[in-house]
Amino acid sequence: MLKPVTYPSFRSVLAHRQSQGKAARLVGAHDTLGGRLAQEAGFDGVWASSLEISAARCLPDASVLTMTEYLGSAVHTQRGTGIPVVADVDTGYGNNLNVTHMVHEYEAAGITAVCLEDKLYPKMNSFVSAPQTLLDAETFCSKIRVAKQAQRTDDFFVIARTEALIDGLGVPVALDRCHAYVDAGADAVLVHSKDRTNEPILAFLQQWEDRAPVVIVPTTYPDWHVDDAAKAGVSAVIYANHGLRATMHALRDAYRSILDNGTTTDLEGQIASVGDIFAVQQLTAWRGLETA
Repeated sequence: MLKPVTYPSFRSVLAHRQSQGKAARLVGAHDTLGGRLAQEAGFDGVWASSLEISAARCLPDASVLTMTEYLGSAVHTQRGTGIPVVADVDTGYGNNLNVTHMVHEYEAAGITAVCLEDKLYPKMNSFVSAPQTLLDAETFCSKIRVAKQAQRTDDFFVIARTEALIDGLGVPVALDRCHAYVDAGADAVLVHSKDRTNEPILAFLQQWEDRAPVVIVPTTYPDWHVDDAAKAGVSAVIYANHGLRATMHALRDAYRSILDNGTTTDLEGQIASVGDIFAVQQLTAWRGLETA
């Protein structure tokens, strides 16, 4: 029987992992297929990555797409995925009014968690060699306050992301900002870094005193094992763009193989079968409706 997909809230998943002394693991996706494969692999949640969603349209991650476009991608992913989607909502798409509207729309659509970052709108992706100017801390705290005031249910979860380390402002500034963000009502903080080691994050954690869950995105320091991160005080790890990067690599190899060989024979053993596609589509259950 084909039933609607149900999923827990991100808050409940995070609490469960914390009770086990483990960090929740999320992976980036930009569509329902990616979300369903993330669930199949065993991830705790999906990161509706603004980088992946933008790149899937061959557009820069620079506030080019609208909130409606990002929301549509996150919602389609959530409706077909039995694990929670955490939506990357960049700067909240504007000022306090936009943030309030964002929370209303995302929560009403079934998204249980969003991540809001403290850069100026329009933002530029954190790994681009360009100015990464931060919004002043009190103005961002105001965004957090209106986001929490706007939510309708206790389950809705707001992650406050600081780009202080990205902007070269150092660990003390990151700590000051994150303390202020938790005081303003943030449910967790995301400390972003593009350092090649985990040292800035470790320095942050050693002084954080476990005030709220800490989320990390170890794109540039990939050798930090999730268990070691959890022992250091990390509550959730986001592998933010690896799905997109793997897809690009696989597609390039497959397309080149077809052109170079003139047949798909060499490729057939390396790609999913049509039957595998049917399984992801739940085709048997759908066809059963025809004779119900």
